[in-house]
Amino acid sequence: MVERTRSEKLKRLVAVQRHLERMTENELADTTRVRNDVQQSMERVMDAIGSVDPLHQAFSKHYGDRYGRLTIRDNQLAGMQNLLETQVLKERTKADRLEEHMKEAREAEDREADDEAIYDIVDQKFASGTPASSKVQKP
Repeated sequence: MVERTRSEKLKRLVAVQRHLERMTENELADTTRVRNDVQQSMERVMDAIGSVDPLHQAFSKHYGDRYGRLTIRDNQLAGMQNLLETQVLKERTKADRLEEHMKEAREAEDREADDEAIYDIVDQKFASGTPASSKVQKP
């Protein structure tokens, strides 16, 4: 099996972390959309409660109950939204830190490869200056 470098491992972790971040962002977007729908429903119920139409006045108690349930749902969604916003920030921060570590590891690996290349050049230079055998030396 091929041994992966530290930067390659971190690159994979960054990709996974970014995916988690996108998943959390999508969940937040869904929650925000549902919360907007609930708020629109609350507005429609309030309009119906305040209506002078006799049909709406007959159902005012039901509208009041419905508004109460919508208020509870809105509060739940607001809590979820705050939680998800915090989670998105955490996931983004984790991904950013992993990306920084990956870049640092890649730079260290590049420096190490450059050092090895220099050592190889130095070794070749000194190896070419010595004879292959001590018997080949000129008298």
